[in-house]
Amino acid sequence: MLKKERYQAFIDHFSTHMPVAETELHYENPFQLLVAVILSAQCTDKRINIITPALFRDFPTAEHLAATNFDELFPYIKSVSYPNNKTKHLLGMGKMLVEDFGSEIPSTVPELVKLPGVGRKTANVITSVVWNQPNMAVDTHVFRVSRRLGLVPMTANTPLEVEKQLIRHIPKEHIHIAHHWLILHGRYICLARTPKCSQCELTHFCRYYEKNQAKIQNELDLLPKKKK
Repeated sequence: MLKKERYQAFIDHFSTHMPVAETELHYENPFQLLVAVILSAQCTDKRINIITPALFRDFPTAEHLAATNFDELFPYIKSVSYPNNKTKHLLGMGKMLVEDFGSEIPSTVPELVKLPGVGRKTANVITSVVWNQPNMAVDTHVFRVSRRLGLVPMTANTPLEVEKQLIRHIPKEHIHIAHHWLILHGRYICLARTPKCSQCELTHFCRYYEKNQAKIQNELDLLPKKKK
């Protein structure tokens, strides 16, 4: 299968079966999304959604973050990964938003990455989710799934390489939602250690499945048969 055909099969499938795909983080405005994405680094969306209601209630704006301190903010996020660093990031982010951006969330990647705790991946998430910009955030799911499917070569060894490949070949109007397609497929079907190939509808163009088909089929044959 040619690369163009592989990308078309990918887009056709998800456009049909998942025409609406969104982040699973809970938020009501760009500020809340920015906070949630910063907190979600190396942490599950489920955990972030548990702690953010109280956080957003008591620190609803950048001004509130800028006016607080470490000891007041830390208890709200102590259960997430790396809470010390993330507390410092949120404090610095709030202060910079107020002082340098008039409390408005920047709408470009170069501006966003100036904020504490915001790297390229986070900036791509914000711009693609809030403004539907054709930016591709490459997290561990996007990295894994895009390589397994054969959308990008296995020699693409960094998130930036994967991002550039995906941006190059996915039509501009699909890039912002394709990010969610890849994430959700990786989160629920194409798992890191035990991909659910028997439940996957993409095996007809998946390079991982093609390469490991015999092994996967053998494992399925060893599973207990359901009684009729």
